[in-house]
Amino acid sequence: MGTAERRGAPGPSVAERSAARRERGVPDGGIPARGREGGATGGQPEPYRPLWVEEPAKRRRMPDPVRTAAVRAVLIIAVTLMQATVAFLCTMAGSWLAFPMVISSVVSTVVATWAVVDVWVTRQAWNQRYGVVSEPSSTARQLRRERRVRRHEERAALREQEQTRRRGGAGQLSHP
Repeated sequence: MGTAERRGAPGPSVAERSAARRERGVPDGGIPARGREGGATGGQPEPYRPLWVEEPAKRRRMPDPVRTAAVRAVLIIAVTLMQATVAFLCTMAGSWLAFPMVISSVVSTVVATWAVVDVWVTRQAWNQRYGVVSEPSSTARQLRRERRVRRHEERAALREQEQTRRRGGAGQLSHP
């Protein structure tokens, strides 16, 4: 007997609701049963529904070197936290192992900090090498294009002066 039944609340009991669902062909999970006669679709088999629908990721996957460094850092941090816990418990118990564990915890903290910095540096290096995104609306791309045009014009002017000089100044007035 449920709480609502004990209080005398009106309405169907849990058993009555479950029986009504079974009559309609819907099991307790609320998902219509497959292949039952007289089921939710009137005796026709339901179309296949996958168990889950894959959605595109909101963020791109980390590059392999960065992910490797991150996994290494997480493992080192986990070991460091365990060492710190053991050092604390040994200190509280007055064990002889407390001093070596405290020293190893300090060293592990330095190594864990180094591992986190390694993740950051690896990520920055990867972004510098492979992560440049050049979009048409990018200001950097526009500036590069302007510099390229300017260099091209300067080279063309230098080439023209060189050709004129090689021809012995033909076509130029001797005085301005």
